[in-house]
Amino acid sequence: MYRKFLLIFLYLYALVFSVSKTIRIPNQWAQSHWLVDYRFGFIKRGLAGELLGFLCEKNTFSVTALSVLVLAVLYFFIVSIAVKITWNNTRSYYRILFFVIFLLSQYIVFAAHLIGYLDHVVFLMTIFTVYLITRNKLFPASIIAVFSIFIHEISIVLMLPVCCFAIIVNQVPERKFSIKNVFSPNVIKKLALFLTLPFLSAVFISGYQEVNGGNYYTQLFSYLKQSSISEKVADSVCSAYTKSFTYYFSEQYEYFFQRIFISKATIFYGIPIVFCLWMIFKEFKLNIQLFILLIVISAIPLILHSIAYDTYRIWTFPYMILFLGFWILSLKYKRDSGQTKPEKFSWWEYVFFITAFLFVSLIPAILFDGETERFSVAVKLILMLPILGILYFIKKSSSQN
Repeated sequence: MYRKFLLIFLYLYALVFSVSKTIRIPNQWAQSHWLVDYRFGFIKRGLAGELLGFLCEKNTFSVTALSVLVLAVLYFFIVSIAVKITWNNTRSYYRILFFVIFLLSQYIVFAAHLIGYLDHVVFLMTIFTVYLITRNKLFPASIIAVFSIFIHEISIVLMLPVCCFAIIVNQVPERKFSIKNVFSPNVIKKLALFLTLPFLSAVFISGYQEVNGGNYYTQLFSYLKQSSISEKVADSVCSAYTKSFTYYFSEQYEYFFQRIFISKATIFYGIPIVFCLWMIFKEFKLNIQLFILLIVISAIPLILHSIAYDTYRIWTFPYMILFLGFWILSLKYKRDSGQTKPEKFSWWEYVFFITAFLFVSLIPAILFDGETERFSVAVKLILMLPILGILYFIKKSSSQN
């Protein structure tokens, strides 16, 4: 029991440390997304604002309250899942290190900084969808995915791939994974049942945006200005809502390879992400084909680099995909905690962990609106000591037992 309490404290401490760096109230970009609805006709991302307007008056207070609630619920599920997975095998050091890196990661930091963004709603709905999929409730999961796409089309690359991964892992016989089995009639049938409605929704939104997206710019701009949104932000939001996907692709695609391979995020985000992948591989002793599939699924959000310029925000998404992937795999590939021996780490794995740990803990995140993290390097070093102390104690006690 003492060990479990220590693990809960470790996870909560890491979460609070990350959140405290950048937490703030929703900025005007986030507020604008909750203000936009279908008052001028159908428009992408309008569903969230439409639902909020149905429930209450849309103003700064209601948007802030809802944003705090969504983020709090998302963090609650993240910590709950992490604790439950760890409790299933408290002797697995791979699990503990994975969740520590994730809870310190730039995803948690940015989620607090970008409070109110619709990404959080999408990931919250993804958790519900994956839960339904693991219980073979594919049609309700498909309906949630449709709503998620109408809330934000980013669901296409954040939600759908990891949900397909959940279906594949859930349907392919345990320890017999192969690409051939992925294309079996049973798996294809399950994927089709889940994907048909979301796919049609995505095609509809994309097609409508290409043809009619620019019709509402003037009305939206005027509406946001009247809602106390600055002219600069209103223009940016209206452009995001009304310009076509092909426009953004033509503007941004030439920077795609630079953002993936030679940006600062390639190192500062990429190394911790690779460490998380390695922990998953070691924990579940994955079939190499399944491991490659997980790598592909986690990398799919990086496609957004071809249409969007917020490089550092996009680089945070693979962390959350890997977290969901870890959860999915833990539900399928369960290990007996009573028979599992403590893992033996090589010296390079310790170096790998320390490097990833320093990158997610010490390297300042490049934030929006010209803001910077609250803690200096010296303060971070002090606040990191309890985490390292608890990890050392857990490892030492496992070795002694």
